[in-house]
Amino acid sequence: MISRLRGTVLSITAPIVIVDVGGVGFRVSCSQAALDTLDAGRTADLHTHLIVREDELSLYGFANEEEASLFQTLLTVSGVGPRTALAMLSRLQPETLRAAIVGDRVDVISRVPGIGKKTAEKIIFALKDKLGGLDTAPAVPLSAVDTEVVSALTALGYSIAEAQAALAALPRGEKLDLEEKIRRALAYFV
Repeated sequence: MISRLRGTVLSITAPIVIVDVGGVGFRVSCSQAALDTLDAGRTADLHTHLIVREDELSLYGFANEEEASLFQTLLTVSGVGPRTALAMLSRLQPETLRAAIVGDRVDVISRVPGIGKKTAEKIIFALKDKLGGLDTAPAVPLSAVDTEVVSALTALGYSIAEAQAALAALPRGEKLDLEEKIRRALAYFV
């Protein structure tokens, strides 16, 4: 199995990256975190997972070992294939996804394109016990206002991970109304 790949990036057409390793061009489907670290002509160092099918070999690339491990864990859920697992890791940071699973946050997982409420519930049911024993911070419940801020930012085109990062950057000690939180969250991206 190919578990790591280091070579020169020949081209990037998200989410596909072609990496030249010793004269062989590997086609790798990458998570968003991995794509964010890559530039054409530069060296790539990817943690990978190879999926072997009867008619195809598919290589998936990740920024770190944690992402690759979580990808493999997601594949153990019935009905979750590599494309769905990659979409989840591209939209949600690993710690956010783990916290959503452990904290029964169907709403967070179902915001990923292609994942409905039933699939999100199936993922939580299948993985809650597996991920619950890991050193994962407990999911912090979002207030109704915080949920609205995340919804507003995702409606504006930001990913869930970006919206959650902007929300986390807001000062926690201050009492802010919804409009002020959205305004400050948008300022995070400037």
